[in-house]
Amino acid sequence: MPKTKEQKKEILENLKDKLSKSKSIVFSSDNGTTVKAVEELRQELRKAGAEYMVAKKTLLKMATKDIEGEDQVDALNGSVGLTLSYEDEVAGASIINKFAKKNQALQLSGGVLEGSFILPEMVNRLANLPSREQLLAKLVGSLNSPISGMVGVLSGVPRSFVGVLSAIKDKK
Repeated sequence: MPKTKEQKKEILENLKDKLSKSKSIVFSSDNGTTVKAVEELRQELRKAGAEYMVAKKTLLKMATKDIEGEDQVDALNGSVGLTLSYEDEVAGASIINKFAKKNQALQLSGGVLEGSFILPEMVNRLANLPSREQLLAKLVGSLNSPISGMVGVLSGVPRSFVGVLSAIKDKK
């Protein structure tokens, strides 16, 4: 049964709302992917604070008309799989990228990051970035490095002084 205008407007508003809330979006074509594989993908994405949904190209075009470079939607084929990352920009992209490597039927077609469209190559680069937690750990390690070096230097002076005193004691 075809959808009424009211239902289509509701779907469009829902799509616009989800697009505005997400920090990054990855477009994909999932023609030939099994339902079971897509469900596994959705479960994995939910754990990372992301969501996978399928939208018609015409609805997506209407929902993204405010985004810079919206003509990129024309290059997408058929219905489009959207991976919406709500918490971390990188999480959804890395999960869908791993999934695309396992399932050859899924093709990454680009995405949206910081309000503008990005190419599929940029999606791959985004997916290969370390997670937020890994980057924070590297930052803490970098900030802690000079302090621990200074502690080592400062503890070296008393240690060598004790060594000198011990050598004098052994000599007498």
